[in-house]
Amino acid sequence: MSISRRKVLQLIPVVTGGVAMGDLKFLALDNQKNILEGVRSFFKQTANEDGSFSPGLPRDYEGNSDTKFSGIAAPTYAVVIHKTFGWELPFEKETVDFFLSCQKEDGAFYAPSGEGDMETPLAKLYNTVQSVAALKILGVKPRYNPMPVIEYFFKGDDFQELPLYTTSFFALFFSAWNENMPAHIDRKMRSYLKDNQTEDGYIGNHVASTFHAAHYFRLIGEDTPMAEEMVDRVLADQKEDGSWSLNPPDWDVHAVFDALFILRQVGSKERKKELKKAYQKAQNWILECQNKDGGFSHFPNSGPSDIDAVYFHIAGLVECGYLKPKNGIENEEIYGWGHLMDPDKTYNCLL
Repeated sequence: MSISRRKVLQLIPVVTGGVAMGDLKFLALDNQKNILEGVRSFFKQTANEDGSFSPGLPRDYEGNSDTKFSGIAAPTYAVVIHKTFGWELPFEKETVDFFLSCQKEDGAFYAPSGEGDMETPLAKLYNTVQSVAALKILGVKPRYNPMPVIEYFFKGDDFQELPLYTTSFFALFFSAWNENMPAHIDRKMRSYLKDNQTEDGYIGNHVASTFHAAHYFRLIGEDTPMAEEMVDRVLADQKEDGSWSLNPPDWDVHAVFDALFILRQVGSKERKKELKKAYQKAQNWILECQNKDGGFSHFPNSGPSDIDAVYFHIAGLVECGYLKPKNGIENEEIYGWGHLMDPDKTYNCLL
């Protein structure tokens, strides 16, 4: 029976002789190179000459999760992954122009495609936060001040009308923008998160909303409330196959990334052995999601490769320590949803 390169890598932790460790290290490095070459090839094939990116390779593919919701998602994740590894975008100038063209005088960014209603507050928030972060990574300022998009939610308590998975959007915005988060926004967000947190540390009984809570507190430089309880549940919820697929696929589409962020960012050093085991299992599961076209599906053997899945799975492999980003990245906290954040570093968008 033949054994794939991927399966060999999954067996590396239990190899106890017969193969030199140097050979195993070389095999791992070779596989990491192949993974990234495949991903870069996938991006080249999905890149459009106007600077945007298609969600996947089939012309009629509409995307999944973020890429289905908004045409701004794919180019944002393309920017994040390319700059994570020090790659030039296929049409970098055009990608900058694409983002700038999506902003209107009200400060909000509007995606030219996607199934979401781009006039809704949720769409304006998502598109504006993603675009501001992407442009900051690209070294370009928006044409108009995007602050009115954020201020809208805090004139009253309209932010509470948003899904619980949006809480850290606001901290990410201020981390990428040139102003500090106002104290009254932080007070409201902390109170809101406290009111929605249960005894096991979770928010909304879902790892995605819980991730955004942990992400929020990491971005404001404060300890995450009930971090140990949160980590306990994340570890207990990991399935034997390495995933956190506990709910319908559309609900747990980013669950592995979300769980890994919580473990890496708020897990204590005393639990290093437990965390390492969880990382290894998650890494093995993620590797099963890469397809022959170089991209990733959200789940193993689950349909076309999608730029949304590429971001969250490549970011997960960075969180596991399997893939290494380019050295010397600045403003690493605004890259995507935190895969480059250093657990030992304090970030603070309040100051």
